[in-house]
Amino acid sequence: MLEKTDSEIELLRASALLVSQTLAEVGSLICPGITTHELDVRAEEFICDHGAQPGFKGYRGYPNTLCTSVNSQVVHGIPSRDAVLKDGDVVSVDCGVILNGYYGDSAYTFEVGNVSESTRRLLRVTKECLFKGIEMATQRNRIGDLSWAVQQHAESHGYSVVRDLVGHGIGTNMHEKPEVPNFGKRGSGMQLHKNMVICIEPMINKGRKEVVEEKDGWTIRTKDNEPSAHFELTVAVGEQKADVLSTFSFIEDKLKS
Repeated sequence: MLEKTDSEIELLRASALLVSQTLAEVGSLICPGITTHELDVRAEEFICDHGAQPGFKGYRGYPNTLCTSVNSQVVHGIPSRDAVLKDGDVVSVDCGVILNGYYGDSAYTFEVGNVSESTRRLLRVTKECLFKGIEMATQRNRIGDLSWAVQQHAESHGYSVVRDLVGHGIGTNMHEKPEVPNFGKRGSGMQLHKNMVICIEPMINKGRKEVVEEKDGWTIRTKDNEPSAHFELTVAVGEQKADVLSTFSFIEDKLKS
């Protein structure tokens, strides 16, 4: 059964909200001159201080708490003391936790200093793609309906959708069934059922859709070196409306203050 019980969903909500709070803490530190290593250290401290464990560290051998992907890096960028954020950069920060045996997973792409209007537009549309997908996460729909909504919105604004990476189910494992692509056909794919819990995570490129893996064996970047954006939330499929378990409100409240 892919559907979670109501009590499992509340455990997943607690994990998802801790990830959301961790991203807000990290986001409050982002500025020109900070390293992605410094962000990673603070994230691990914050997670452990709240009685949880980093969800990514050690997962399939991954070495860090965060994935920090800068500019043309799409996902899985490894934090580094040498990676100094510069004015005009964007950085996708992806974070996972384990709390009470359940995973939380969320991502947000942050602006660093003064970002160009064209790049800000990419971030805005990518976030809109996420919420277009969330609108379709109801039991009357299929995975393809959600995927199509993301793809259609991205491509209607002249952007491309990464095909090599997808969203996923989540629970006591980081990655569970079903896979949740960001491209597809309406009416296709698995039927959604109430209480399925999925991570929807559009990865949208300013240029072409093709990506390559860097020599570190983890970092994925755009083949044409154009910027990419990545936003992710965890949702429980609902009857009439998705129940969004994680939130960007903590992040955006801190960014405004």
